[in-house]
Amino acid sequence: MKVLLGIGGSDDSFRALDRTVERAAVADDDLTVAVVENPDSSVSVDEVVRRAEEAIEEAGIGAEVRRVEGDPGSGLVEIAERESFDEIVLGGGHTSPMGKITIGSIAEFVLLNAKTSVTLVR
Repeated sequence: MKVLLGIGGSDDSFRALDRTVERAAVADDDLTVAVVENPDSSVSVDEVVRRAEEAIEEAGIGAEVRRVEGDPGSGLVEIAERESFDEIVLGGGHTSPMGKITIGSIAEFVLLNAKTSVTLVR
């Protein structure tokens, strides 16, 4: 499966990184990690890239890590469509005290606009 993982430095995105890299190692997925700038994260893009490269190396898989410039949500959707990805994976989604799920603006945009399957890792 051709998988596009979008990460931006949140705890949720690092959880998604770990789970997606682990799955790629077992399932032999063709993984691309797209690092986006997340305005809600205090982690620098360089640090996110470093952590992604470390996780890939530790898993012993071949995966591309690339930076996505511009709007994160539309950038992920465009890459997925242009390069025919089977799935987009994102971290996100919290349950509110009222029991409803809340998601960030990047995940919301991707969920509403992607023509491919989207998986949220919580």
